[in-house]
Amino acid sequence: MDHDHNASNMRRVVVALILTGAFMVVEVIGGILSGSLALLADAGHMLTDTMALALAAVAFHVSKRPPDAQLTFGYQRFQILAAFVNGLSLILIVGWILFEAMQRFITPRDVVGPTMLVVATAGLLVNIVAFAILHTGDKDNLNIRGAALHVAGDLLGSVAAIVAAIVIIYTGWMTIDPILSIAVAMLILKSAWVLVTRSAHVLLEGAPEWLDVDQMQTKIVAVLPAVAEIHHVHVWGLTPQDLMLTMHVRLRDETSNPTTIIRDVKSLLQRDYGIGHSTIEIEVDDCADHG
Repeated sequence: MDHDHNASNMRRVVVALILTGAFMVVEVIGGILSGSLALLADAGHMLTDTMALALAAVAFHVSKRPPDAQLTFGYQRFQILAAFVNGLSLILIVGWILFEAMQRFITPRDVVGPTMLVVATAGLLVNIVAFAILHTGDKDNLNIRGAALHVAGDLLGSVAAIVAAIVIIYTGWMTIDPILSIAVAMLILKSAWVLVTRSAHVLLEGAPEWLDVDQMQTKIVAVLPAVAEIHHVHVWGLTPQDLMLTMHVRLRDETSNPTTIIRDVKSLLQRDYGIGHSTIEIEVDDCADHG
């Protein structure tokens, strides 16, 4: 099932990549001809989007490789690396947009409103299609989330460019171009920061945000009478969907069947917490790690 999800997600990313890459060229030309920072900023964003979507597609491809002697857990974590890089690239884009906007405030430039409006409208349609394709993918997959955020940023950029073009056409107020560029940059920054922190949390082997480890330990002890105590619990994920766990389980007496207890604990972890890979160390006396 995970293989089917990854194949479906990869197809979505590839289609979005083709759409974004093709229109990026159009938007660069339109930005140069119209003199619009909003269009050029969006084109710069689309350039990074193209690279980000390519990276996401590569990540899905690499993650399908089976484990080997060097990477015994396999290559699924590559998706998280791609999401982290994509988040950082979004932050760099925000910095570039803000720098260019400041330059426009200092030295205003004329913008050709009609050209800007036509290109921005076409860009909006392309981005809506690309975002719809990605949005129907796996919403818990950080790689898909990162790709969708890039395209969502483009979509917002196109909306801002359309608004700026209409204002310029009817009022001639050129300052609206950098103002709306900054507004879009702030929205992109917020989403990028969430993506970076979430992917960094996975890379740092953090436990899932939703999991209460103490409550999980209490539940296992309460449900399984043979378990006296649990300690040395470590929970992390190769991805947010592929959770791993290790723990020490101390039994109430040495007559209990360790294999049966391990099966019961693993079953509870899988059923109630979605933890599919767990390593359980059974103890009937003091913990070996305490000397």
